[in-house]
Amino acid sequence: MSTTLTSQESLQQRRGGLWAYVSPSRLNLWLRCPLAFRLKYVDGIRPPTSPAMFLGKMCHAALEAFYRRRQQGTTPEFGEVIGHLEAVWGQAATDESMQFESSAKERALRGQAVDLVAAYLAWVPADEPRPLAVEGSLEVPLVDPIGREDLGIPLFGIIDLVVGDHDGPTIVDFKTAARSTAPLEISHEIQLTAYAWLFRHVSGGPESGLEIRSLIKTKVPQIKVHRYGARTEFHFCRWFAVVREYLDALDAGRFNFRPGPACSMCDYRQTHCRRWYG
Repeated sequence: MSTTLTSQESLQQRRGGLWAYVSPSRLNLWLRCPLAFRLKYVDGIRPPTSPAMFLGKMCHAALEAFYRRRQQGTTPEFGEVIGHLEAVWGQAATDESMQFESSAKERALRGQAVDLVAAYLAWVPADEPRPLAVEGSLEVPLVDPIGREDLGIPLFGIIDLVVGDHDGPTIVDFKTAARSTAPLEISHEIQLTAYAWLFRHVSGGPESGLEIRSLIKTKVPQIKVHRYGARTEFHFCRWFAVVREYLDALDAGRFNFRPGPACSMCDYRQTHCRRWYG
């Protein structure tokens, strides 16, 4: 299996099968609750997009448009970026089958998206280097770093942004968050390590570090940046141990209920979950 850059269209076409690929989002959901994973990826039960999730997607879309222009060597004006956000909002809402409580609620959410993007554009350094990659959809083989065994299934992922600095490339992930609390590194280890694996196999070299740039949904929006070190053999060995356990569970068809703090935020808790373990 070769390392490839994968188009968004191709990625969408391959999203169906469990054995088509491994991804950070699939791994994280399976770790949180195998039953929720089954409901989504085996039974095909897709919960509706929440306003918070839709807000995050729209902020990502605006920042992607901004950085694609930066990648071309120009810096778009604030109005151009916000204009793009406004232009794609309606179609995105249709695509996501969004059901807003009222037109006033939708306007408020749109205004929040504009405010968050505006805060980011005001924060981003004027001398930030031209992006090396923007919303890169990648497919790479999974070869265990210990025994060099090819697991026979690729890793898919979409890296939001890669920028260069004097130490080397930095992998950047954008998030929207309700609070300004620093992200706990271990809670993002699956995603960060997967991105590093993807990047190294495409670029041929290591990252200098990884960043989570959070757009904080406070009354006055804030931008918080948290940087983490380049991944080590320790990270990759731990990551592959999780992948092997995940693949074993798929092979055995084990999708057990896993109660925990995340249940309070689970879209399946009050409906499908109770049908299984009511």
